Amino acid sequence: MSSNVYFKRIDSNTDIASIQKVSKQLLDTLIEKENIKLEKKIPLKVHFGEHKNVTYLKSENYEGIIDYLKVRDIEPSYIETCVLYGGQRYKKELHMQTAEDHGFTQIPIIFADGEHGENFAEVEINKKHFKTFKIGKAFLDYDQILVLSHFKGHMMAGFGGAMKQLSMGHAAKGGKMAMHVGEKPHIVSRKCKQCEVCKTRCNEDALLIGKKSKIDHDKCVGCGACMAICPHKAISIFSVKNIAKFVGIGNPFIEKVVEGAYAAQKGKKNIYMNFAMNITPGCDCEGRKMKPIMDDFGIFISTDPVAIDKVCYDFAKERGKKFRGFKAFAYAEHIGLGSADYKLHEVNQEM
Repeated sequence: MSSNVYFKRIDSNTDIASIQKVSKQLLDTLIEKENIKLEKKIPLKVHFGEHKNVTYLKSENYEGIIDYLKVRDIEPSYIETCVLYGGQRYKKELHMQTAEDHGFTQIPIIFADGEHGENFAEVEINKKHFKTFKIGKAFLDYDQILVLSHFKGHMMAGFGGAMKQLSMGHAAKGGKMAMHVGEKPHIVSRKCKQCEVCKTRCNEDALLIGKKSKIDHDKCVGCGACMAICPHKAISIFSVKNIAKFVGIGNPFIEKVVEGAYAAQKGKKNIYMNFAMNITPGCDCEGRKMKPIMDDFGIFISTDPVAIDKVCYDFAKERGKKFRGFKAFAYAEHIGLGSADYKLHEVNQEM
């Protein structure tokens, strides 16, 4: 069964006022055409951009959407999770500072997985790779999320859009860890100073700190909170075997991403909007300057995360860029995440 995707063409010269108007128009169109009832509180799942990245979607792109919600007495907020690796978005304090530095100050910010990524909920999905999947706990507080995604390339997934924003973007540290390597962390003895700060964040009493500090993997649930809080970077998931897995060798990463997306949207009435602009070869998580590899081509909206990603993928292919990661669509259909078959509707009328 095909899913509806509505879109409006833009190009690399489209100004910010037009972006705001287009996104508001698309949201209004989807709500009317699909007879969608909006909840009274709707978080906007976004990506704040890593420090030194300049091609992430800027906060002003979302002001039309924020205005649309506020006029209807709907309470918007931004919602995000902390990342697994180091950098400026590793824990709430630094992540919040990055968000503010990048201009995400219009509405409150919620970090769904807590201060250090330790607040998670297990969502039962019973799929091939995951029986349950760890997402940021605060996502469970909402029945409807506006998932706003930057369509672009990605080193491991091939491309990033709504499905990746659902999976990696909603996952708590334990979920991110499971997608990347499926392993639990260990303590690097030479770095451990026996300060026991890590123990303050472990709810499972799995940390054994002493001359030969270690983690009891029978107790460890792989939430990653100890990694986030260790001041000496003594807790790691990396080994020779795990580094290979991290970059996708011997690891069914794409299928795991799709299963994570399934968990994140389970039971929700989400709306998905993809912005195909500043289309770079890599992710907004990369703290470096990147040049777009093609011109901007549109903004898209749907209630189906698979369909909206497939449309963007096809548009890019038509313009000469065939991203990797195509097998995500078949697996997503197979597990019931959505449909890669779509009906495309161009929105031309003005508001």
